[in-house]
Amino acid sequence: MHRCLGRLTLKPGVGIRRFASLSSTEHPLAYDVCVIGGGHAGCEAAAGASRTGARTLLLTQNLNTIGELSCNPSMGGVGKGTLMREVDALDGLCSKVTDAAGIQFQMLNRSKGAAVWSPRAQVDRKLYKKHMQGVLHNYPNLNIRAGSVFDIVLGTPTRSHGLSHSEVRGIKLDSGEVISCSQVVICTGTFLSGEIHIGLKRFPAGRMNEAPSVGLSASLNAAGFRLGRLQTGTPARLAKDSIDFSKMTVQYGDQVPTPFSFMNDVVENADNQIQCYMTQTTPTTHDIVRANIGQCVHIQETKKGPRYCPSLEAKVMRFPQKASHNVWLEPEGYDSELIYPNGLSCSLPEDVQEQMYRSVPGLENAKFVRPAYGVEYDHIDARELGPTLETKRIKGLFLAGQINGTTGYEEAAGQGVVAGINAGLSALQRPPLVISRAEGFIGVMIDDLIVKGAEEPYRMFTSRSEYRMTLRSDNADLRLTEKGRIAGVVSDVRWTRFEETRAEIIRVTQLLRTCVLSPQKWQSYGFDRKNDGAMKSAYELLRHRNVPIQALTRILPELNAVHPHILTRVETDAVYSSHLRRQEADLRVFLEDESLSLNPHLDYNTVEGLSSEVKERLAKVRPTSIGAAKRMEGMTPSSMIYLLRHARRTNAIKLPTGSPSALADDTEALTS
Repeated sequence: MHRCLGRLTLKPGVGIRRFASLSSTEHPLAYDVCVIGGGHAGCEAAAGASRTGARTLLLTQNLNTIGELSCNPSMGGVGKGTLMREVDALDGLCSKVTDAAGIQFQMLNRSKGAAVWSPRAQVDRKLYKKHMQGVLHNYPNLNIRAGSVFDIVLGTPTRSHGLSHSEVRGIKLDSGEVISCSQVVICTGTFLSGEIHIGLKRFPAGRMNEAPSVGLSASLNAAGFRLGRLQTGTPARLAKDSIDFSKMTVQYGDQVPTPFSFMNDVVENADNQIQCYMTQTTPTTHDIVRANIGQCVHIQETKKGPRYCPSLEAKVMRFPQKASHNVWLEPEGYDSELIYPNGLSCSLPEDVQEQMYRSVPGLENAKFVRPAYGVEYDHIDARELGPTLETKRIKGLFLAGQINGTTGYEEAAGQGVVAGINAGLSALQRPPLVISRAEGFIGVMIDDLIVKGAEEPYRMFTSRSEYRMTLRSDNADLRLTEKGRIAGVVSDVRWTRFEETRAEIIRVTQLLRTCVLSPQKWQSYGFDRKNDGAMKSAYELLRHRNVPIQALTRILPELNAVHPHILTRVETDAVYSSHLRRQEADLRVFLEDESLSLNPHLDYNTVEGLSSEVKERLAKVRPTSIGAAKRMEGMTPSSMIYLLRHARRTNAIKLPTGSPSALADDTEALTS
C-alpha cells in the first residue's frame, strides 16, 4: 500500500507526524517526474527531465515568478560563468536566456590566464523571466501548473544498515489532490520554511510577499533527513532618479560581448549595453552599522550566512580594519526605475538602513522602494545525497539548489540540470549521468556537497577545482556535450553545431601543428626566436605570451577565414598544452580511484580495523567510490586500506573493466 507522510493538526502550533494511507477513491494524475519550484534549479530540472523523454510536471506556487531573479540582476561571474557554460553544454537553458536578456556583458579576469576567465552579464529582470517562461511553456514533454506541495507520497518504508528506505509514489498538494509520479525533484530555494528578518522583526516568507513552503520541511524531517538552517540576504531597491551618479565611477561592458551559449555567435543586445556604477562605503557607514548591530536578529542568530557574498554587517565585523567596501549600482532593466546596490545587503531596521545608505557617496538622497532584508531557511545535509543528487533514503527523490546548502543562481542551475536529467533517466530505467570532479565544475560542486556537506552557503570558485586548467569556461562543450548526447539529452541541432565546432578546432589545430619552421625562418617573419636550431610549429609558438594567434595570419592566411571564437579556443589550448600534459598524470590517478565503485549500503560495522570515528563518518556520507572515501575528512591511509580490503573481499567493490591488477598493491595505491 502506498503511504504518505501527512500532518494531523491537533491545535494551532501543535502537530504530530504519521504515515497516512492513500484512499482508494483518489484518482491521481500520472507523470514520470514532478519538479517542485520554478527558480533556477527548478527551471533547469524541469527542462532536463523533459529532454530525456520523461513526462514532466513543473509545480510552483506562482506561475508569474517562474525564472525570477530573486536577488541580483546578473548571471555568471568567477567560477559561476563556467557552471553556466556547463549547463549549456548539456543543452540547458540559462545561458541562452542570458544571451537574450543580458544588457551588459564582461569577461572577468581577462588580464589573467584563460583558466580563470569568467563570463558575467547584467540582466534585465523582466526580459530574463519573459524568455525563460517562453521557453518552458513551449517545451516538449513538459506541463506547468500552479500548486503548493504539502507532502511526498511514499511507498511502505524498509530499513537497511540503519537507514530507512522507501520509494516515491507521488506528491500531495495543499488542496488534498494527489499527483502520481515515480520521481520528484525538490527545488524550493529559500522557501523551505523560509523566514524574513528586518531588524528585530521576523515573519514567514521565502521572498518578500511570497509564502514559504512549510509542509515539505516537516515531511523531510519525519523521513529522517538531517535539516539545518542557513541565511542569505538582499539589499534595498533604490529609485534611480534619487541617485547622484556623477559621484561614482562608470563601469562599461565589453565592446564585443562573448555569448554564454555555445549555440550563439552574438548576444541580442550587443549594441545596446547599459552602464553600471561603482562607489564605496565610508567610515560613517561602518559606524552606523556597529552602533546598531544589536538590532539585527539576523546577525544575532547562530545560523551561517554566505562567506563570499556577505551582508554589510558581516563585512564590517569581519574586517574592522577596512575603511571602505565597494558598492556597485546595477540597473534592473531597460525600462526599470530601480537600482540594485550590490554590496549593501543588510537586515538592519528600515530607519537605520536609510541612514546607513545615505552615508555612501552618491546615495545622499536615495529613496527606498523596498528595504533590504535577510532570509533564513531550511536545508538538508547534502551528504544524504548521491552523485546524481538522488537521496539515499528515498528512491526517486532528488534535491537541487539552495536546499542542498548552496548559494547563487548558477550553482542552483548546475544542480538542477543534473537532478532533472537523472530523474528523467531513472523514470525511464536508463543509466544515470554522473559528472566527476575531472569533468566539470558541476562535478566539483556536487562532490564537495555530498562528501563534505555545507557548513555555510556554498559558492563555486575556480580555486575549488584541482583541474581548473582543464575545466575552463571555453571548453565546457568539449567536456560535456558528448556525454549529454550519450545520455539522450542533447538535441540534434546542438549536436550538429558541436560536431562542426569540434571539427573546426581540430582542423585549425592541425593547420598550426603542420606549419613547422626553423628559428631563422620565424625570425624572418618578425618573431623573436632563439637560434637554437630547434624546429618549432606555429602551435608551439603560441605558448609564448607575446605571440597572439592573429600574428600568425601573415604565415597562414587561411586563419583569416576562421571565426574569432575558434581562434581564441585554439590559442588557449596551445597556451595550456604543456601544463595539461603534467595534469594528465594527476587525472589518471583520480580516475582510477573513481572507477572503484563502493556499495552505498555497505555495513561499515563489519569492517575490521576501522575506528569508531571513521565508521561513523563513512555511515553518514556513504561514499559511492574509493575516490570519494579518500576525500572525506578524517580518512587516514590505513583506514582506506582496511576499507578497500574488506570491500574487495566481500564484493562490495566493483573493479573497472580491463583492470585486473588495479588492486595489486593496496598500500601503494592508497598512500600515493
